[in-house]
Amino acid sequence: MSEHILKLDTVGSGSYAPADVSFLLRQVSIEMTSVAEKERLIQSNQRHYSEMISEEHPPTTTHMDLYARALLQNGDRMAIDVQALGLTLNKLYSGQSIALVSFVRAGLPLGVLLRRALADMGREAKHYGISIIRDRGIDTVALEAIIKIHGAENIVFVDGWTGKGAISGEIRRSLAGDTRFPADPRLVVLADPCGKAWLSASAEDWIIPSGILGATVSGLVSRSIWPRDGGLHGCVVYDHLREHDVTRSFIDDIAGRVRALGAVDAAQPWTAEQAASLQANALGVIAGLAERFAITNLNRVKPGIAEATRALLRRVPDHVLVRSRDDQDVQLLMHLTERAGIAVEAAGDLLGPYRAVTIIRSVN
Repeated sequence: MSEHILKLDTVGSGSYAPADVSFLLRQVSIEMTSVAEKERLIQSNQRHYSEMISEEHPPTTTHMDLYARALLQNGDRMAIDVQALGLTLNKLYSGQSIALVSFVRAGLPLGVLLRRALADMGREAKHYGISIIRDRGIDTVALEAIIKIHGAENIVFVDGWTGKGAISGEIRRSLAGDTRFPADPRLVVLADPCGKAWLSASAEDWIIPSGILGATVSGLVSRSIWPRDGGLHGCVVYDHLREHDVTRSFIDDIAGRVRALGAVDAAQPWTAEQAASLQANALGVIAGLAERFAITNLNRVKPGIAEATRALLRRVPDHVLVRSRDDQDVQLLMHLTERAGIAVEAAGDLLGPYRAVTIIRSVN
């Protein structure tokens, strides 16, 4: 079953190099839903967000210019963080191979870069892209296929960053009672301002260059789609964005920087005290925003630069708050709010560990 399912009815490696990742996602055809209609159906509980998808448009010239600026500004930082995480995984995983299991889509660039970094350290690492869906869980068909090949003890889950920690919580719920995994699933991210990951390069909310693009930096696949008939979760392949695709050039850029690095300190898992402090700080900010804006469903609060930016592109925003309008890391966010005609509030230290937060509009 395992070797069979890795080749059957999947999208292969998308626009990544075949050695960099195997997607355990099947290509589906689905009618596109407008952003406004999708928001209405989500908030009225008529449809789950994972059952719908909106058209993804090519990034504007300004958007790409800001991506290029973020790469110039933070490319070296990302390389250092990738190497720091890779060194820790190389030390803590003693099995013959490491199975990197990235969550589509935000985890994909980091997973690819970690695979390359580990290979440069002489470690055998395989990388898979699978789906996890908030409130519905991990793709167990895909995960079981990986376990058959590598064993659960050699799996590390990869995502790009944490916002409120929803995906971390979803992993815990999905794997609860599965004694093949530790109680605290091994989730690795670049940035963990809410203290919910097992291993992170930092707790800082910063502009990860790959976090400000969608399919065009993630193999030309959509976010994952819930399968009504069971089996592998699905995705849409965005062939119409192929001429805008920077997936491979981004990976080659950061991987080249990683190889050019000198000595780097390995990342350290949070202590219990560090995690508790980060979690309390983040949850306090979110609770304060929920009270201020009379929000009962915390899914309407999208904290962190990457989440706040994606919410502007994929949802119907109502308020955008930034720590400072002059912050270079929120310039894409400022550009998108200007296009959408949304006012931006400079909230300063009220945002705690976050440098930006988007509040989704209530449409009910």
